[in-house]
Amino acid sequence: MVGDKRMKDAREANDLGLSGTGSPAPSGRRARKAPSKGWLMIRETLMMVVVALAISAIIKAFLLQAFQIPSSSMEQTLQINDRIIVSKLVPEYRQLNRGDVIVFQDDDNWLKRNADTPRPSLLGKLLIWVGLRPDDSQNHLVKRIVGLPGDRVQCCDTNGRLKVNGVSVDESGYINPGSAPSLIKFDVTVPAGKLWVMGDNRSNSEDSRFHMKEPSQGFVSLDQVTGRAFAIMWPLNHLSTIKNTDAFAAVPPAP
Repeated sequence: MVGDKRMKDAREANDLGLSGTGSPAPSGRRARKAPSKGWLMIRETLMMVVVALAISAIIKAFLLQAFQIPSSSMEQTLQINDRIIVSKLVPEYRQLNRGDVIVFQDDDNWLKRNADTPRPSLLGKLLIWVGLRPDDSQNHLVKRIVGLPGDRVQCCDTNGRLKVNGVSVDESGYINPGSAPSLIKFDVTVPAGKLWVMGDNRSNSEDSRFHMKEPSQGFVSLDQVTGRAFAIMWPLNHLSTIKNTDAFAAVPPAP
């Protein structure tokens, strides 16, 4: 009778998932081997890389983007091969001002495309896409805003200075030394939704002045604006912010 009772107790213990010693009964399946520490580190590193790339892509798409300066048209403010950082929070979230240095898409083909320009590798394209490498393709321009929508911009007064809304502008603070404000005479009124832009190296900048006879009449659409340049990040000896100028402080609003 005692043996029958022990057998009954053992069966009940097994039904509860316990062995006769009070330990969990084997399930009949092998326990899975825990991942090695090396694999865990690799997996975590890959996850961090993916997250970092995603964050970089989001920043490039909505906040910041890097560009390389390919020419001398903005000297002395920007030098050839300078890398600049552009804030993309314009013009939707921040009002553009006269004197801002902007990057815009060359939708009107101001630049002559060079078919022989080497294309970046797949890795290069990926780094450009996530914003970790400047986009060196020739489809963007960098210039300074001289006229906002509605402004009348003229060249020049009796002292050779530009006039905006009837006020002469002293641009000596950023124009490349030795360059006149403009050797091309013009008198334009900027249409709604457009900008009049000029390079700081006026003697070597094919800006709005050189495209007045084209369909765009030299004006840049606000829709073409990628953003406002606010810092030079490379080379390190050029590291600095790009500050707006007070040259236009006395210019009244457009009529």
